[in-house]
Amino acid sequence: MLAWLVDGRVPRLVGVAAQLTPPVVINGMPLPLLAHARMYVCGITPYAVTHLGHAATFVWLDTAARVLRHDGVEVEVCRNVTDVDDVLTEAAQRAGTPYDELAAMEQFSFDRAMTALGVLRPAHEPRAHAFIEPVIRLSQTLLGAGSAYERAGTVYFRGESVAAQAGLGGDALSAALTEGGESPDDPAKEHPADVPVWRASVDGQPSWASPWGPGRPGWHSECVAMAVSVLGASIDVHGGGADLAFPHHAYEQAIAEAVTGVRPFARAWMRVGLVHHDGSKMAKSTGNLVLVPDLLAEHDGAAVRLMLLNRPWHEPWTFDPGALDVAAALLEKLYAAAGQSGSASGRDAVAAALRDDLDVASAVATALDVGGAGARFALHVLGLDAAHR
Repeated sequence: MLAWLVDGRVPRLVGVAAQLTPPVVINGMPLPLLAHARMYVCGITPYAVTHLGHAATFVWLDTAARVLRHDGVEVEVCRNVTDVDDVLTEAAQRAGTPYDELAAMEQFSFDRAMTALGVLRPAHEPRAHAFIEPVIRLSQTLLGAGSAYERAGTVYFRGESVAAQAGLGGDALSAALTEGGESPDDPAKEHPADVPVWRASVDGQPSWASPWGPGRPGWHSECVAMAVSVLGASIDVHGGGADLAFPHHAYEQAIAEAVTGVRPFARAWMRVGLVHHDGSKMAKSTGNLVLVPDLLAEHDGAAVRLMLLNRPWHEPWTFDPGALDVAAALLEKLYAAAGQSGSASGRDAVAAALRDDLDVASAVATALDVGGAGARFALHVLGLDAAHR
């Protein structure tokens, strides 16, 4: 600890340098924090059962928050729910269910899966449908600044500079935008990289009144409205899957900075590596999903969590069912190590590994080596004691 001492002349700062806690490193960059950290996590679009790719993202961000809390930082987590989205609307129409009812049912399933995996409930869980007015104000601000324009009830954000910063153009830009759910060939656009922050609605689509007619929010502007409204103009850690880097995160950052004038929008990005299965990225569109409820029916939640964590968080990986048995065996070794006497310094060694870009594999290896307090700390800070049943 540090203390100010006054000797009658000049205050002087005294303390023991060795006791100072180094900042957590994320993506190779130190993230100095004082007493509070704001974390925004791109949440689910609740139209299908939670799969392993979802779980990996939320387990990793939960772990990052736990590590920061260990260092005495109060972490305020905001994880949104995108319950206004065309894919949700289309899924509800196929099921013959109102989109908001489908969203509520899938949200319930998601919450159960996260609880089983030991993911703590966020402090804030905003839902897009409750942030219509902030998106309208956001759109008006962009229009007033010349950063957006309106065509036939849709407000477009000017995105040419976003594409340029990402190094994308021509066919590569078109492909990236299309994969990200955008329409680069929309004839109403001034540039293919422009994206809607407010979209005109037609029959069958969710709709709210706006200065430009009935419509609904765009995907990127929803996240901006929720993040800025809840956490403020700049956040410390922004998390999501690696597949969100472009276009979603790129436009989210550009829109937020254009609206608030505050840079950077996010001090650190945690884009969790994608899960592959059967030769391609795990996604609803490819049909190669491994569903979390199915795994939890046969495996302990802590074992599933450890399987997700025992690897570099930012690297892509391929799911192998045998990895669950390996994780379960490793977990039992951790429990056994926790029952040993061990060294009091083991806790510090485990914490140091976790501060180094969340190096869970090294932290677990250290915990097994030192045992005792170090192993117990690893189980706690990694959320494995809470998830174990």
